[in-house]
Amino acid sequence: MKIRSRLTLVFTLLFAVIFIGFAFFTYYSSAANREDEYYKRLRQLAVTKTNLLLDAKVAPGVLQLIYKNSPNNLFQEEVAIYDTSFNLLYHDAVDIDKIKETRAMINTIVRNGEIEFKQGQLQAVGFLYTYKGDKYVITAAAKDEYGLAKMANLRFILILATLGSITLTVFAGYFFAKQALKPVADMIDDVEELSASNLDLRLTVPSNGKDEIAELAITFNQMLDRLEHSFSSQKEFVSHLSHELRTPLATVIAELEIALNKERTADQYRESIIQALKDARRLTRLSTSLLDLANANYDPTQISFKELRLDELLLDARQELTAKQPGYKVSLIFDHDAEDDDLITVLGNEYLLKTAFINLIENGCKFSANQESVVSISYDLHKSMLRFSDTGIGIPGADLPSIFQPFFRGTNETFADGNGIGLALTQKIITIHNGEISVFSRTGEGTTFLIELPHLPVSGNLSL
Repeated sequence: MKIRSRLTLVFTLLFAVIFIGFAFFTYYSSAANREDEYYKRLRQLAVTKTNLLLDAKVAPGVLQLIYKNSPNNLFQEEVAIYDTSFNLLYHDAVDIDKIKETRAMINTIVRNGEIEFKQGQLQAVGFLYTYKGDKYVITAAAKDEYGLAKMANLRFILILATLGSITLTVFAGYFFAKQALKPVADMIDDVEELSASNLDLRLTVPSNGKDEIAELAITFNQMLDRLEHSFSSQKEFVSHLSHELRTPLATVIAELEIALNKERTADQYRESIIQALKDARRLTRLSTSLLDLANANYDPTQISFKELRLDELLLDARQELTAKQPGYKVSLIFDHDAEDDDLITVLGNEYLLKTAFINLIENGCKFSANQESVVSISYDLHKSMLRFSDTGIGIPGADLPSIFQPFFRGTNETFADGNGIGLALTQKIITIHNGEISVFSRTGEGTTFLIELPHLPVSGNLSL
């Protein structure tokens, strides 16, 4: 069942229950009020007729004659007067005798003072009446034909109104449900037009922009923004990747084809092999960087973290880098000694952090004439700070905003080989660790990368 139909059904059922409850309450409260009013009327008429008999001394025959000749005597109130010993003093119509009084009934009236009861469709009242010191038992009974007719008419009106209201509610509920869900229907139409080729389309946000449906449309559009960005980045990544792989592969193939074209000397073959090996190693570095970048793009909740000392990570990174590049020099400097190991201990992934540090140290070394990178460690009460500095060629100001983009290589790319992945990977790793990375550079003077990582909590009474 669609939401529109479900809403209509629920709305109709809810209204029906409320309206039927209202109708029942109206009818039965009216019926109870009619009954009470008629009992009072019976008592008043009985007292009036008793006063005519006892006080005005109207003959019983005259009262009976009036009763019999009344135009509505069939429904007229029938009154009977007894003394407390069950002696009949007066009766409107002994031959009819609607009540059929008994001694037990008279005794009950004497004992209780007044009773009200029903006999079929008749309402009857019996009460004790005192006149000049003498006590009399009076009964009166009749059918409230006029009142019952009004109640039947009220019942018919309520039933008709209930059925009509429920019918109107079905149509009104469907109309309002349709209007309420119209923005959702428009969103469905918009979503059906979406595909991988037109992710630039967005859902129409309702004009008020404040209700839950508008919030849903805005949230969905934000998700589409992220998807579009992701698809664009993926396309750009694949484009750069194909370009980066094509160049070294083409070079390797060309070198090998040239070597096979004709006989060459051993030194020439050796030179071709060395060049092909160089390009193959470049491919290896590129594939390793791509693998690291893929690992860094995992859901952070799926990456294992543990407590790591930054000084130990930096020592391992220096050892691993200098083992591959013996000519590189890496200096580690502590700005001040750590009073607590937690000041230089972070919660992180060892492999990813070491990869980020190696990338920054390697960049500092290969873009410096002296092939040296200086790493300094400092901290405050909340974070550890690492500075990776060099005295190399620096980064032009125009390139600084783009250096963390994948496959970006600035105007200084001719100075050293690279694939443009290292800094993008480093930034991604630092972001995963809830840290920040920034760069300060001046052309011809060198570059400094600053990394700030939250360390383990320490007591606030340390003197820093």
